[in-house]
Amino acid sequence: MNRSFQLIAMLGLAAYCLLPWYGVDYGIFEPDWIEAGGLLSEAGASGLLRMLVFRDATMAIPAIAFLVLIFAGSSVRLSRRLSVLSMAAAIFALCAIVLHIKTGGSPIRSFGYGSTLVITTLFLSVTNLWSRLGSGNRDAFVVSSIAFVCALILLFVFYPIAQILVQAFVDKQGSFSVLGAFRIATGGDIWSIGCLLGKSRCGVAVNSIILGLLTATSTTILGLAFALLMSRTRFPGKPLLRALAVLPIITPPFVIGLALILLFGRAGFVTDTISGLLGLEASRWLYGLWGIWLGQTLAFTPIAFLVLTGVVQGISPSLEEASQTLRADLSSTLRTVSLPLMKPGIANAFLLAFIESLADFGNPVVLGGADNVLSTEIYFAIVGAQANMMRAAVLSLILLALTLTVFMIQKRWLGRTDFTTITGKADNGANSMLSRNHKIVVYGLTLPWMCFTTLIYVMVFYGSVVKLWGQDHTLTLAHYREAFEIGWSDGGIWWKGAAWDSFWTTISISAIAAPLTAGLGLLTAWLLVRQKFAGRSTFEFLTMLSFAVPGTVVGVSYILAFNNAPIELTGTGTILVLCFIFRNMPVGVRGGVAAMKQLDNSLDEASLTLGANSFKTLRHVVLPLMRPAIISAIAYSFIRAITSVSAVIFLVGTDHNMATAYIIGLVENGSYGLAIAYSTVLIVVMLVVVTILQVAFGKTRLRREDRIGQQLSRPVVA
Repeated sequence: MNRSFQLIAMLGLAAYCLLPWYGVDYGIFEPDWIEAGGLLSEAGASGLLRMLVFRDATMAIPAIAFLVLIFAGSSVRLSRRLSVLSMAAAIFALCAIVLHIKTGGSPIRSFGYGSTLVITTLFLSVTNLWSRLGSGNRDAFVVSSIAFVCALILLFVFYPIAQILVQAFVDKQGSFSVLGAFRIATGGDIWSIGCLLGKSRCGVAVNSIILGLLTATSTTILGLAFALLMSRTRFPGKPLLRALAVLPIITPPFVIGLALILLFGRAGFVTDTISGLLGLEASRWLYGLWGIWLGQTLAFTPIAFLVLTGVVQGISPSLEEASQTLRADLSSTLRTVSLPLMKPGIANAFLLAFIESLADFGNPVVLGGADNVLSTEIYFAIVGAQANMMRAAVLSLILLALTLTVFMIQKRWLGRTDFTTITGKADNGANSMLSRNHKIVVYGLTLPWMCFTTLIYVMVFYGSVVKLWGQDHTLTLAHYREAFEIGWSDGGIWWKGAAWDSFWTTISISAIAAPLTAGLGLLTAWLLVRQKFAGRSTFEFLTMLSFAVPGTVVGVSYILAFNNAPIELTGTGTILVLCFIFRNMPVGVRGGVAAMKQLDNSLDEASLTLGANSFKTLRHVVLPLMRPAIISAIAYSFIRAITSVSAVIFLVGTDHNMATAYIIGLVENGSYGLAIAYSTVLIVVMLVVVTILQVAFGKTRLRREDRIGQQLSRPVVA
């Protein structure tokens, strides 16, 4: 324990001596920063140089604290008095750094690499020492992990949301105005119900609620129908159904909207055909609430299907057999036994689709027309001519309030009822099939929808290989060449295509964010499942809260929180990585919790009994057994980072332009062919990644299980 404690302090001291204390204009690996003076310049000086060369006396405090910590770690037995003294020195240094945001009357500066790493190591030293004083069963790793995760959530989830709350009451002149916020929040353009009365359009909040209810209803019905088709029929096309369930998840959110435009827009294939046959004028019905609903139903039905498949398969066959033994037919069994037991899954799918609809940005921005919703109205309030940050903040709070309300309803409703069907007794048999009438209904819903979804993806590919949709349908690869052309120069490969810059930026940032997201999520899951500490239920709620925060709200909050010193991240790749980590962390948490509950506690206890600490137990015992969950979390985080648009649309910069933001720009400029070609390449890339992960890790897991099964089946010879 002393060695790890000492290494943390030495790492902090190295950062204090070698890294720039304040934020620099150029990265420390860039030639521009070196030419500007690097560490020898005042702006790029480390903490040590600021103390010695630039006479900043405050910089001596962290150095003294680290020397005390290193001395304490070198002692054979760390006494309680020395622990208290070291912790006091670290806390004093932390306070001095946070409060020391001005130097010699200069304006506020942002924290740099050095100060950030120094603060982190001091914080970990405090939690380490706190555990030695008796907290957390004297397990330094557990205490430090809990404190570190809580600090990250407070800094990158609650602090940005708090900035929205503050900005909602600050007008354009910078004055505090409660009345102005009240006028915006209660305006008719937000809450008008004119469309329901047949008089005028509805407000953006009412549009969002109506759209959410419509999408949640349609996706839940279709998702349940597909789940029944998969589990309760002998449908021969189940592999195709699984593929169609994966495709929309790995598809950028606005691609389906583009395909619908190619089919039903004014120059769409279906619109042209009907207009030619019936002599009708092409209409714009697709651009509005109905078009968004159709796009969201296509995009979110697979999510409802994946949620409900496990629910339908989890119904105990013995209950259905008991119903049929009592002479109930298949229809009555499904209606009176199976469906009531599916209620939590159906409610979960409905509420999840409602939240996804509220947070969706891609489909409304492509198909919305004159019917705006909250997510698009927030975007236009920031980037439009009005540039009204106060309005954007108020709308963000309204959207956040709606999603949090649904999130709380979900937890309270499903948390009060017990739907347990697994009793621990033997439960053999198979689930009953659907009756003839129910099969007709299920096939009538699912087969046309499968054909329609297939047609959508055919149109996505076809739209990328024609010159100009609606006018010139000559087959060509010009869009792919324009986006991804490769040339050769004296220096080697020349990424000549227009999309390469955003493509490599997207891949690199997603590849960085994915393992960090999975690691933080699985660490949090381990703390929730394996550790007992005060406030664990509150801790779990905090980790899941970011799931209920819409991406649009996240983007606005990050702009407000990290656009100025002392934490200035806007326009950097770091803010994109952080955004992806805390947007996708809850999925890693829930996946880790589910996987970890399948591991017997005796494995951990045996490791601890043999003298291993909690960190070694986690690294050598738990993580190897959770490899499938780790790979799933990494794959999901990677895909979500590539397809995310609602948050990153506010955070991208000239140096870090993500693929989704680039494609949105192409759509706004009318370059549909190029946008669809780029989206098709992204879909192929994500399919390749998912396939590689399944081939590389799925088969390995099965072989391991086979070996274990063979070992367990061997007879024991006395």
